[in-house]
Amino acid sequence: MRNFIITVDGKSYSVGVEEVGETVGEVKISNTSVVSSEVKAAPKANAMTNGEKVLSPFPGLIKNILVSEGAVVKKDQPIIVLEAMKMDNEITAPCDGKVSFSVAKGANVETNAVLAVIG
Repeated sequence: MRNFIITVDGKSYSVGVEEVGETVGEVKISNTSVVSSEVKAAPKANAMTNGEKVLSPFPGLIKNILVSEGAVVKKDQPIIVLEAMKMDNEITAPCDGKVSFSVAKGANVETNAVLAVIG
């Protein structure tokens, strides 16, 4: 864990960042430069403009991805296992179609994060 002090609008915040993978680089915000720590890169979603987004219903950890990238899934088929508060929750496909994931196994997600797109 690396600790940083970030100042936003004159107020300082202490932030701890866990190092888990490849280095992303440098982030510039309002002429302030902050070097990011190493993070695990998630696979990028395909450029699907017409598709239904699968959103995280709550914050949690992507414990498992149950189907392959690009697989054809049926409505209500489980596609992801999301762990929250020590409980496994199956996230299902909202419609039939080809799945494109926006997250990777082991990623932490927030409420309403895009997990996948089905188109």
